[in-house]
Amino acid sequence: MTVATQSALNYIGGAWVESTSREHVRDVNPARSSESLGDATVSRPEDVVRAIDAAAAAYPEWRRAPAPQRGDMVRKAADLMELRRVELARLLTQEEGKTLPESLAEVDRAVANVRFAAGQGSRLNGETIPSTQRNTFIYTVRDPLGVVACITPWNFPVAIPAWKIAPALVAGNAVVFKPATLTPLCAAQVVQCFVDAGVPKGVLNMVLGPGDALSRAIIDDKRVMAISFTGSNTVGRRLYAQAAQRLCKVQLEMGGKNAVIVMDDADLEKAAESVAGGAFGATGQRCTATSRAVVMRSRLVDFTDLLAAKADTWRAGDGLVDGVRLGPIVDDTQLRKVRERIDAGKREGARVVRDGSAPSKPDLKAGYFVEPTIFADVDTNMSVAQEEIFGPVVSIIPANDFESALAAANSVGYGLSTSIYTRDLSTAFRYAEESEAGMLHVNIPTVGGEAQVPFGGVKDSGFGDRECGTAAFDFFSEQRVVYVGY
Repeated sequence: MTVATQSALNYIGGAWVESTSREHVRDVNPARSSESLGDATVSRPEDVVRAIDAAAAAYPEWRRAPAPQRGDMVRKAADLMELRRVELARLLTQEEGKTLPESLAEVDRAVANVRFAAGQGSRLNGETIPSTQRNTFIYTVRDPLGVVACITPWNFPVAIPAWKIAPALVAGNAVVFKPATLTPLCAAQVVQCFVDAGVPKGVLNMVLGPGDALSRAIIDDKRVMAISFTGSNTVGRRLYAQAAQRLCKVQLEMGGKNAVIVMDDADLEKAAESVAGGAFGATGQRCTATSRAVVMRSRLVDFTDLLAAKADTWRAGDGLVDGVRLGPIVDDTQLRKVRERIDAGKREGARVVRDGSAPSKPDLKAGYFVEPTIFADVDTNMSVAQEEIFGPVVSIIPANDFESALAAANSVGYGLSTSIYTRDLSTAFRYAEESEAGMLHVNIPTVGGEAQVPFGGVKDSGFGDRECGTAAFDFFSEQRVVYVGY
């Protein structure tokens, strides 16, 4: 694959096609913004209609294919992703900015999710239910929904499309895929794996272009029976409000402001390593990133010193270079937002322990870089303690005891992922019962996850059925009840 010559097109009805606008947008390497990776077509709403037409035409035959056969086809896509692992990871690093080890891990996660979903093709079970009436047999079956849409973000441009598309297809749906505008080349390669695995024409379609106009076209088309969305809270709320007008099924994953609680009895080295990895890994550009560390006052000085020392080991640069641990921010717009959040923290009086907002190294000036940034003495009312930043920024919040620490962790509108570091079993279980998040961790970082486990949050972080694991099929299918008298 020669990255510099790539051009991403729409995939509609089994063919790679130009958009009706015939316009293209440049795709750049965030580590060196002057370096072009290729370009992508810019679609209009009429292209979305064409994709939905193709999906609607293909759906009846696809839903009739036995579910195990659909699973086998999706499994082949996972095998192809694994075969193309290094190629996909290098492209991911060049287009989104992750370091190569992080990109390889993302491809591995995509493969695991697709394989798990494929296996469910043999386990899309219904159930038999005893009747209160004589000579009556009751059973349920799991049916696909029809045409479904998958709208995905730029920060995991391989894994998230994979974990949405795979269960949707195995369940028997036809898919219209709308990826983020910043990562079209990765999206095209994900689709190519499914195409090469033999997914029939029209069953999987991809439309590239601006989110607002294309998402609205998806929402307004009554043939789209469900929409799975991952992205910002603002966009997710708007999408839900619009989709609710016609009672379209919606699944939303919308980010987080995740906290790690560090108790008096915590393994401080382990806790600091966890916070550093959660805050700075993937350049902080993941919804499960550790954005807050709520630390007992008795451990505050030692923890802050440890975290600062660890931050100094996170070398920033091009993610393809050996030894680099911190890639660039994805683009100039996101870079500006991260710097604005850092500036707000300074204005509000947070103490700056490490300021990476304006890197001085010459090789970092060619790209969109922010180095590790640490705030201390942060109050829960400060914006850096409340708002999602999506950059390598972490705020240290003092706490007097477990109750005040839990209150601080729960004080935000989000509720995706949290963690606590403690050796006390009672404290761990109290935390598990009282923490307001969808995913809780004890002595484990806030980031990560496994293919067989549901993924999602509460409060402003998520709405609807969970993603991943068997829960994904709750969203992409529906139950039908059959009564048989005899």
